[in-house]
Order: sequence, then structure tokens, then C-alpha cells
Amino acid sequence: MRIKPGRWNTVLAGLAVLGLAGCTPSPDDADREAPSSLPVSVLTLEAAELSVTENLPGRVSAVRTAEVRAQVSGIVKRRSFEEGSQVEAGTTLFQINPAPFRAEADIAAAVLQRSEATLTQARTRADRLDTLRRRDAISRQAYDDVVALRDQAAADVAQARATLARRKLDLQFASVEAPISGRIDQTLVNEGALVSPTDATPLARIQQIDQVYIDVRQSATALETLRQQAGSASPALDVEILDSNGTPLDMHGRMLFSGIQVDTGTGDVLLRVLVDNPQHRLLPGLYVQARVPRAHYPAALSVPQQAVTRTAGQASVWVVDAQKKVHPVPVELGELVERRYRVVSGLSAGQQVVIEGIERLSPDARVTTRPWQPAASDEPLSAVAR
Repeated sequence: MRIKPGRWNTVLAGLAVLGLAGCTPSPDDADREAPSSLPVSVLTLEAAELSVTENLPGRVSAVRTAEVRAQVSGIVKRRSFEEGSQVEAGTTLFQINPAPFRAEADIAAAVLQRSEATLTQARTRADRLDTLRRRDAISRQAYDDVVALRDQAAADVAQARATLARRKLDLQFASVEAPISGRIDQTLVNEGALVSPTDATPLARIQQIDQVYIDVRQSATALETLRQQAGSASPALDVEILDSNGTPLDMHGRMLFSGIQVDTGTGDVLLRVLVDNPQHRLLPGLYVQARVPRAHYPAALSVPQQAVTRTAGQASVWVVDAQKKVHPVPVELGELVERRYRVVSGLSAGQQVVIEGIERLSPDARVTTRPWQPAASDEPLSAVAR
């Protein structure tokens, strides 16, 4: 078919319009080509009370320890306690054969009686000669000799009394008593053994463990901070006791600043924690941990450790603004407490910090936020400084 020349222009114009319409992008195509938002997990910062502590290893020791020793020489006849039992002060623990000491006490009593008789005779004679001296019936020398004999007899009586007291004391020491109340350990001497005050081995040992000490070592630089906290009566001063695996024992104590010398090798000071131990759960020599206070903050901000990035030593976090865009913000960090850094400066309460999805972020990137859900292992167990 032949097309007239006038209609060619109309056909060409229609094809041009159709071509231009095909080149114009549709609204759906424009939306597909626009950059999409990045999904991230965020945490909204809130101020909370924070106590920073440090777990220090330590050994348990008894508040008081006494060695039971013989004060006289003799043969042990009887033991009057069960090993590992609780004994009271003054309780007889061992009985040394008292027969020799009783005989010596009887001899000393007889010597005292004889000395007292001699003194009585010397006083009577001195009184009689004093009457004759006044009448000038005897010489002055004779009277002085009688007075000297009277004074000597009085001294003999005093010596005999002291000897008798000593013999009675030896007889009393034949019954070996507990010097303190506490738990007695195994006996180190059995019946029939010959004991003396010069023996190197004691008869037994008694330890008072209703209260115990836990000896720990603290750096000398942190000692002054602990002393300031003790003076301010801060609740963070409470020292929690844990077992060797770090499990809390539901026991608490208070710090005693007994260290007076710094170890030149380590720079540490020996400190003691006094702990009530009514059930005797802590035994001397046991290895435990003491959760010692470091600092206390009434309102502190903290961010998870995984939210912090470092560039050339400068720590920063990604913060989401009101337009759902992210920006890196430099921060100053403090202590690391249960995988969370305390924020010293750079952030404020109410800001949203990116926790997950950091690796895909760039400045001013648009994001889609969802609340961050910590894993079970990330839940804070206790505020312990690392």
C-alpha cells in the first residue's frame, strides 16, 4: 500500500511520541533505584546506678589461733576432748599425772608450817628480851641478835609461802586448759607421752572461726581510694565473698586496712577482710575471692563493648539522629564492667547507639532501627572491673 506524502509526517510524529514515552521512568522504577535503609539494632542510653568492683584472690585465716602447750613436765594421763569439736575457754583438755606435783605441794606446806612455828618462837623471844633490855638486864648486842633471828624467820615464812604457791600452781598446770574458745584441731600428743614446756610441738591447736580473716593483696595506688570510701560510709564498701570459681557464697565482710608495708616487688599491700562465719563455712587455708569495691556512680551511662570502634586509638560509637541517619561520635570511656564500657563523656541519656550492624555503616547513611536484644551471655551478672 502506498502512503501519501502528507501522511508521512503524521506517522513519524507518532513514533517519536511513543519513543519518548518509553524512555520516561515509571514511579516504581524510581523507587527501586533509590538507595535502601540499612537495618541496625540500637540501644537507647539511660542513666543507671553503677558499682565498680574487683575480684581479688585471698586465703582464709582464723581470727585467733592458740597453741595448747604444757606448762609443766609430766606424763599425759588423759585427753578430754574430741578432735574437731568446739571447746570453751577454761575447759580441761589434757590431764598430766598430778601425783608428783601434789606431793611437792604437801612438802611446801610442811615447810611453811615449820617456818611459821620458828617465827612464832622468834617473836616471843624478841618480846621477852625487849623487856629485859629496857631494864638494862641484857646487852644491846644480845637483843639485836634476837631481833635479826626474828626477821630472818619472817623472811623464811614468806619464802615458804611463795614456794607453796608455786607448787600449787604446778599442780593446777597439770590440768591443761583451753586458752580460748574455738574449734580444736587434731591432737598432736597421745596418752602416755612425756611432755614439757620446752617441747617444739604443741599438744593441740585451737582456732576461733566464728569470724575469719580473708587476706588479699591490693595495689598501693588503689589503697587511698578505698580509705576514702571507708570514710564516706559508702554502700559500695560492702565486700562480697565468692568461692574459688567466682560463685557468690551469700557472705559479706568489711575491709580492715591492716597493711603497713608495700611489697617492693609487686607494689601491693596486704589487706584483710573481716567476715562473720557463724556456720563455719569458711575454714582456715581455704582459697576464696573477695569482691572489693573500686568506685560507685549514682547515675552512669554505659554501652556494650561491641558498640565501640577505635580509629588511631580514638574510641567512637555510631549514633542515630532524628532523621534516621548515623554519625560517628568520639567518646571517652571509663571502666569495663561486665562487657560494658562506662561512658565518661561524649554521649547523653536518650541517644540511640548502634550495637549491631556497624560493619556496613558510613557517615550520614540512612538506617532502619530495631531495639537491641542482648544475648543471655551478655546479661550483667555483677559489676566487676576487668
